[in-house]
Amino acid sequence: MKRRWKWLLGGVAVLVVLGVAGPFIYIHLIEGPAPAKLSLPESGTKTTTSTSSGTSTASGDVNGTYHVGSGSEAGYRVSEVLVGQHATAVGRTSKIWGSITIANDEVTSGTFTVDMASVVSDQSQRNAQFDGRIMDVAKYPTATLTLTGPVALGTVPPVGAKATYEASGTLAMHGVSRDVRLSLTAERTTDGIYVLTDLPIAFARWDIANPSLGGFVTTADSGTLEVLVYLTTGPGNPAATGSGSSSTAGGGGGGGGGGPVPVPRTTVPKITIPGG
Repeated sequence: MKRRWKWLLGGVAVLVVLGVAGPFIYIHLIEGPAPAKLSLPESGTKTTTSTSSGTSTASGDVNGTYHVGSGSEAGYRVSEVLVGQHATAVGRTSKIWGSITIANDEVTSGTFTVDMASVVSDQSQRNAQFDGRIMDVAKYPTATLTLTGPVALGTVPPVGAKATYEASGTLAMHGVSRDVRLSLTAERTTDGIYVLTDLPIAFARWDIANPSLGGFVTTADSGTLEVLVYLTTGPGNPAATGSGSSSTAGGGGGGGGGGPVPVPRTTVPKITIPGG
């Protein structure tokens, strides 16, 4: 009897050790770090802060209509805790389209749409949860950000230089529209403009279910929407058509230029998650 109890206690101890050490080893030693945040091209130039006055000089005329083109990406970044071990979930897509108009060195209008149904991470189970109970992409296949006020460019920086701007807009996502404030960083190139923003998203504001699952995987009540768009005077990415859904979060549906972005292995191990 004593020997049997020893085996039983030993088995329990092994299970406890594996329950703690297993996720730690997988996350920190096998999977490695999460993909880096989206960023502007490294030009080595100085970042400046925009002003509301002044005009472009030798920097050249930037007035016109710009379309979201190849090289644009959007996605989410959410902190997770898996059996006590901290990890980061990242999902991305390059199916993003839209345009902005610049007149008199001021962004007068702008709209950007992301195909939420094409956002993928490195985990099929997480993707299934994202597409289903969390974002319900069959019903809300897109998210659209629309600027609600002009963005004064001030003195337009030269090609290769970065500048920061503040903007206001409306984010329509998951069937809910909310006003947002954006901090934008832009960099001109010889052919267009890169624009980067990280927008904090409190899930409850857009009636999004918290990604936590039964105490096994828990997350914060907010995440980050990462967006990097390359704006070009060319035709840009085509808007999606024929998604098969009549209800969207801001119009469109299906795909835009490019497709799902291959996401490097993140820090979350493969797990089996109940359906639903």
